[in-house]
Parts: sequence; C-alpha cells; structure tokens
Amino acid sequence: MALILASASAIRRQMLDQAGVEHVAVAANIDEAALKGADAEQAALDLAEAKAVAVSARRPGDWVIGSDSIVSVDGRAFDKPRSRGEAAEHLRLFSGKAMRLTSAVALARDGAVDWGHRETAELCVRPLSDAFIASYLEAEWPEVGHCVGVFRMEGRGVQLFERVGGSHFTILGMPLLLLLAALRARGVLTS
Repeated sequence: MALILASASAIRRQMLDQAGVEHVAVAANIDEAALKGADAEQAALDLAEAKAVAVSARRPGDWVIGSDSIVSVDGRAFDKPRSRGEAAEHLRLFSGKAMRLTSAVALARDGAVDWGHRETAELCVRPLSDAFIASYLEAEWPEVGHCVGVFRMEGRGVQLFERVGGSHFTILGMPLLLLLAALRARGVLTS
C-alpha cells in the first residue's frame, strides 16, 4: 500500500515531506472548471475529492490525498493567473480588500471518498501601488503564476498582507494537521 498525493503542487509535496510523510505525487488531470460552482468553499472540497477519487480509481488499495485551494474576494472566485498581466490585474483587484482562501483536503481509496475537510483563512490585503505590483511580479513571476491568489506566503507574498487570520497550513494550501490525524486514524501513519 502506498500513499499518493494527487497533485502537482510543489508546496503540498514539500508540506508532506517536511512532516515526514512518505508519499508519491501523481497529477490528477481532472476538468477543474466543471467542478467550480458559485460557492467557493464547497468548490474547494469538491475539487479535492474529485482529484483523490480520480487517482484512487487507478491505484487500487492505495490511499490517495486530494487537495485544492480557492481564493475569493468580494464574493468572486479567482483562478491561478494565466499571464503576468492577469496576475497584475488580480493584485489590483485584491488591493485593500479581504481575501478568503479556502483549502480543502480529501482521502480516497478504491475510487471512493473516505474523508474530507475544508478550512477558510482570511487575509487582509494592504493597499498595493502599481509600482509595488510591478516590482513584486518582477521578483516573483513566474512562480506565483502557479498560485491561486498570486502569492507564496513562504516568499515575498507575505508583503501583500496587513493581517492574516487562519491556519498557516490552510494558507499554504492544505489543512495538514487534520489530514495527519485522519491518516493516523486509518493506520496509514503510526499513532
């Protein structure tokens, strides 16, 4: 039996590595647009579950972790930026506003969801000048192009915020503590 992370996310792999959780990463390759609905928080969980199920259907007997994050500002959900110009547009829209970041995680086995959880953090974006946005993207692009919300908290992205409320792991992209508890409860990790 193997533990599979159904994600191409470098930060999620790093989170598991740093926690000492042996795993193999396998991209889920699902149609994410089809699962995104009006409720960003539910969509994050739906996506996490769909990724876990898609990979677990191809890996009988293995436990599969699916995870996803969605950012919303003023009720509008945002995807990862497709270009540097779109990243700048997102940052201008986020400027001076509260960002809700929902990260979800799910466990699946043999093509069925066994457990799932979602958490939301609130990040207050400080007012951002066009000059700051330009210098920020000069330093952080293209890496932040792979990040919903156009930031890496472990990098210069921390400069975007005045205040942050919520779990550090949720902000990084996966509710890690509850996932570890779920893995221990299923005997995947030692108690």
